[in-house]
Amino acid sequence: MNIQTDFSLKTYNTFGIDAKAKQFTSVQNIEELTTVLEHNTDIFILGGGSNMLLTQDIDKLVVHVNLKGISIIEENEDSVWIKANAGENWHEFVLWCIDHNYGGIENLSLIPGNVGTTPIQNIGAYGVEIKDMFSSCDAIKITDKKIKTFKKEDCNFGYRESIFKNDLKDLYIITSVVFKLTKKNHKTNSSYGAIETELANHKITNPTIKDISNAVIAIRKSKLPDPKELGNSGSFFKNPIVPLELYKKVTLKYPDMPHYVVSETEVKVPAGWLIEQAGFKGKRFGDAGIHEKQALVLVNYGNATGQEIVDVSKNIQKTILDKYGISIEAEVNII
Repeated sequence: MNIQTDFSLKTYNTFGIDAKAKQFTSVQNIEELTTVLEHNTDIFILGGGSNMLLTQDIDKLVVHVNLKGISIIEENEDSVWIKANAGENWHEFVLWCIDHNYGGIENLSLIPGNVGTTPIQNIGAYGVEIKDMFSSCDAIKITDKKIKTFKKEDCNFGYRESIFKNDLKDLYIITSVVFKLTKKNHKTNSSYGAIETELANHKITNPTIKDISNAVIAIRKSKLPDPKELGNSGSFFKNPIVPLELYKKVTLKYPDMPHYVVSETEVKVPAGWLIEQAGFKGKRFGDAGIHEKQALVLVNYGNATGQEIVDVSKNIQKTILDKYGISIEAEVNII
């Protein structure tokens, strides 16, 4: 096991922040991970680095979970249960499933990050969330090195939430995830207008899972920057869920505010719309800024510090609260 000191994490986080790790190691299997945990409990777990913003150096051992492997553990005529290890790149896993005609996660194409972190955030896009096809995950407890299997009902999934982000935060390391996908009669979801438009542009009326994936990839590429070219972490903010009464009150002044019904008493408002209407889209503050095509995405134009990006996010939050009376929360983990 190779442990490096004073290690730059610039290429290990999609924002491209040049923070340093006091120590760094990358583990390739459960045995290596167990060995690390036997000698270190005060550690920082690093996956794909896609949903975090580093604002400081990490004064502890950073453990990069790089466990690879995809396998079918069960199947019947209609469904297949696929186990993917935590270090597998998420988008590459989605494409692998599509190539094998396994349906369910095609709407989640091109989301950055690794498989192991997807349940933590309950990642979602275009009407689909991880919880929709999640079956279980294995996770190792940092203190006693025992592996526990978490079923779907154990995970307390919510909107960009799970038990791993709350009650069990920093207590377990997810090592693999099992997804239940369809083998035939796929129930494709093209309900989001952008997907319908993209399919219509290609004259596709009966889309396959590959068609849905291609549409999502095209949409995301058209408005989201590639982290390899421009540092970012995708959507920085959650879409706020607000009481219906507050929404009605705000729309008296802003009648064109879009919304999605969540329940009889709540609606979800697109944070990107709020930020764009407040004038932030495309703005730049030094090397930190808001992407010119998607107001939800904060970007690092080169040498921004994590704190500079946090300052931009706080400016946005305060402006939205003052203007609309609506609070927006960061989806990204600020460290």
